[in-house]
Amino acid sequence: MKQLIIISLFCCWFYETTAQVKLPRLVRDSMILQRDAKIKLWGWAGPAEKIKVHFRGANFQTTAGADGRWAVYLPPTKAGGPYNLTIAASNKIVLHDILFGDVWLCSGQSNMFHQLNVHDVTYRADILAANDPDIRQFAVPMRYDLTGPQADLPDGYWAPAVGEQVRPFSAVAYFFAKKIHDTYHIPVGIINASVGGTPIEAWISEDGLKEFPEPTALLQQNKDTAAFRRMHTPVAITLPPDAGLVQSPRWYDTAYIPKGWRTINIPGYWEDQGAKDLNGVVWYRNDITLPASMKGKAASVFLGRIVDADELYINGVLVGRTAYQYPQRRYQVPAGVLKTGRNLFVVRVTNTGGKGGFVPDKPYCIFSQTDTIDLKGYWQYKVGAVYAPVNSSNPAPPQYQPAALYNAMVAPFTGYAIKGICWYQGEANTDRADQYKQLLPALIHDWRHQWLQDSLPFLYVQLPGFMDYNYLPTESNWARLREAQLQSLSVPRTAMAVAIDLGEWNDIHPDNKKSVGERLALAARGVAYAAPITYSGPLFHAATITGNKIEVSFTHTGSGLTTIDGDPLSAFEIAGADKKFVWAQASINGNQVTVWSDAVSTPLYVRYAWSDNPLQPNLCNREGLPASPFRTDR
Repeated sequence: MKQLIIISLFCCWFYETTAQVKLPRLVRDSMILQRDAKIKLWGWAGPAEKIKVHFRGANFQTTAGADGRWAVYLPPTKAGGPYNLTIAASNKIVLHDILFGDVWLCSGQSNMFHQLNVHDVTYRADILAANDPDIRQFAVPMRYDLTGPQADLPDGYWAPAVGEQVRPFSAVAYFFAKKIHDTYHIPVGIINASVGGTPIEAWISEDGLKEFPEPTALLQQNKDTAAFRRMHTPVAITLPPDAGLVQSPRWYDTAYIPKGWRTINIPGYWEDQGAKDLNGVVWYRNDITLPASMKGKAASVFLGRIVDADELYINGVLVGRTAYQYPQRRYQVPAGVLKTGRNLFVVRVTNTGGKGGFVPDKPYCIFSQTDTIDLKGYWQYKVGAVYAPVNSSNPAPPQYQPAALYNAMVAPFTGYAIKGICWYQGEANTDRADQYKQLLPALIHDWRHQWLQDSLPFLYVQLPGFMDYNYLPTESNWARLREAQLQSLSVPRTAMAVAIDLGEWNDIHPDNKKSVGERLALAARGVAYAAPITYSGPLFHAATITGNKIEVSFTHTGSGLTTIDGDPLSAFEIAGADKKFVWAQASINGNQVTVWSDAVSTPLYVRYAWSDNPLQPNLCNREGLPASPFRTDR
């Protein structure tokens, strides 16, 4: 018995002397803490372990609970720094270079994730000029969990917006933070938690989804992770061999002699040029003549965007590859590859669904110093492999599942004080716009509840224009999603950055991220900082029928209504009881717009910018902020 007691005492002593205080990943060197707010510091230690925190001459003490969890609270601190902070227990941790400022959670799907590095041609000057050590980003690593909220993040660090370190910053979040920093001269922290392609329900907690039966049922089902893995194990598919890689010499080799190749135009999709319903591998080749001034020099190749994957060979050398369709192709050609005169360019393109090939209206060229050679025009092509049609009924991947991203990428830091939230998402939900009308307010309420702040500012981006222009009035899922976003402004302390004018018809990731970030910053100034400014474009308020015309009134008219381009108003439609919309004439009268059409004698309904990609929506206020699309026939 005495021996057992001694062993037990030794085990307790050994545990206590080896217990180590551990901090959450977000609480580390160079972090930015929320100014003027009570700050929670938390972590893990041995049960009943005593922890002492020393900060700015004051000590804060606590004792870990039986589960090892502990927390202390720092008093509100004005913007400033840098400070050091010491945590002492069985071990000692010193955190350096801590700033106090405003912390913003920036979240959503790919348009929030898109890094400055992806847009480094458009924002080359901004990257070169970046020298903002008081702007810092914590990039939350992509992670999901189907079982429940996680306690911590696996990785990540705070990085300053200085030099090349700014390249991984979310472009939208960086320009938002820079405008806030330059306006209020305070440090700004960005917590970037965003994942491309993800639906809104993946970001809402289990509790926040309880009013939605379908995602809740799926969430409960997914908790059986073994069953989930069985259901989501991809079926092995044996793809036919690619003749271009089987034959010798291979089709990219300069020794290969082409036979049976056909003519095709770049840019363009092969389905539009005689290769109907083709999924598989298509090879493109062309002899590009280069001047002697480019011989042996390093160069850059712009290949626009390619659907889906590609490999570029120049003179038999692989100079770049991309595995999926969305990134812009910008490849660096190493010195020694190019020669004077004929240079063989070969592009191997793989596509598994939809139209394959080169996206129109993008840059296609090679350049070195002062020389630029256009790559557009007629090339030769040959099919290397044909794939069977893809089964489009595959289950959604785990990161798309309800609450999966909230559990792993948001829940771990809901104790970290923030100023507000910037949200850019919706593309993945355009087929369920009616549901989004409830899901976006649910997300707002859920995250406010998680942060214990009922009035936490929530700013979001309305989807820009995308896809083909419509020259006749039409129905649109993207317009319905924008309507759902507009209606979510009924939730207090929210604001919406209208981006209808910032899209690109051929790119779901438009290049103009700076205007989006700065419009979010303007919204923040109005909602979170209570600045007496016009921070939104005109928003639909009411429509009054007067004879054969409809008078439309707006909020957020600022110093008056006008048009962006100085042209007459466009993108207005009108309809009678049959709801057959026709293009309408419209004129500005003070803070109202009068809409009419000679083809509709008794109008009942009006729409504005109601399509996937409306043609020339030009209504704005004199502050230059565009009006939100709307309709009155819902």
